[in-house]
Amino acid sequence: MSAASSPVPVHDTRPRAGTRAYRRTVAAMVAAAVATFAQLWSVQPILPAIATGFDASAAEAALAASLATGGLAGFTLVWSGTADRIGRARVIALSLLAATLLGCLAPLATDLPALLAARSLQGAALGGVPAAAVAYLAEEIHPVDAPRATGLYIAGNPLGGMGGRLLAGFAADLGGWQWGIAANTLLGVVALAVFVLVLPRRNAGGSPAPDRGAGASPRGRLLAALTTRGLPALYAQALLLMGSFMTVYNLLGFRLVQEPFGLSQSTASLLFLAYTAGMLGSAVAGAACARWGGYAVLLAATALMAAGLSGLATTSLVALAAALLVMTFAFFAAHATASAWVGRRATAARAQAMAVYTLAYYLGASLFGWCGGLVYDATGWRGAVVYALVLCVLAALVGLRLRRRTAPS
Repeated sequence: MSAASSPVPVHDTRPRAGTRAYRRTVAAMVAAAVATFAQLWSVQPILPAIATGFDASAAEAALAASLATGGLAGFTLVWSGTADRIGRARVIALSLLAATLLGCLAPLATDLPALLAARSLQGAALGGVPAAAVAYLAEEIHPVDAPRATGLYIAGNPLGGMGGRLLAGFAADLGGWQWGIAANTLLGVVALAVFVLVLPRRNAGGSPAPDRGAGASPRGRLLAALTTRGLPALYAQALLLMGSFMTVYNLLGFRLVQEPFGLSQSTASLLFLAYTAGMLGSAVAGAACARWGGYAVLLAATALMAAGLSGLATTSLVALAAALLVMTFAFFAAHATASAWVGRRATAARAQAMAVYTLAYYLGASLFGWCGGLVYDATGWRGAVVYALVLCVLAALVGLRLRRRTAPS
């Protein structure tokens, strides 16, 4: 096969795994993921403290998480278009800078509407990272090693989410919910500095131009992302599974500080260590897909997630922790499988397809996560678990449409 016809150019100089440039790129992108998801989820373990501080219900307090994820979802496509114009690395840096500045305002809120406004704006600012990160790695890392780099970046998502939740829980026990948010803002400053200082400068000779297939206009690329066969079903996985997952984690703190558990805020936040299972699930999913195919892995992960959800109604703390580990492992395995499948199937408009997937993912967290709070207020923990289980089953039913569309190798 000649160099002209090869899908990977012979003289492709993009970084390979094991090189210094590859390690620096991955480290910088993991730092960006940590900054993003630590700040995005910083309020989740301290929602009971926010509810108490503002005399609000669980559903009202949960808006501090839901509006942030809604803001992120709403601005994903905006950030994606901006990245096409000014570059993905610049968008990631600008996104983190704006979000960190807004994070400084949130602890100063004197009422719930002010806090919700700050969180909405912060979520919108954070949208630049997930909108640009996967496409950036696809463009900047050698195609042979890009899937591995993407998996490491996705593993940084639960790392940031877990670290941010733990930090917020312990800080809030010391000084209230304000300290919980402020501690994660400080973490965001450190991670932003790592991203800016560690990310290698763009290699002008080795990276292709941003993907602009399927029409010259943004509308044409977006249309391709919405109509390519198989992609809508994958977007539905993000919407429904994330809604189910977020319902559980939004309400977990309320469950743990009440009877029969009666845990303190900091002790309850330790259960967010279950996110380590998410990092394992993300890492395992890639190898599993290569062996058994995307459809089989997605179906198995969804079934395993449903099994974990079913165990969350227990009154045993040990059994609840075990069920949470299973559910978290399975969710991130499903998420890594679906997001990688989108990135490889959307050959015509990859950036736009990843933006739509991200939009669906955080729309599920925002809309269905908030609805889960309403269900909890009306029916309690077990009703919320049943609600999350229904979303998981719906995702499995929609996923049946992917049966004949195995992920490309």
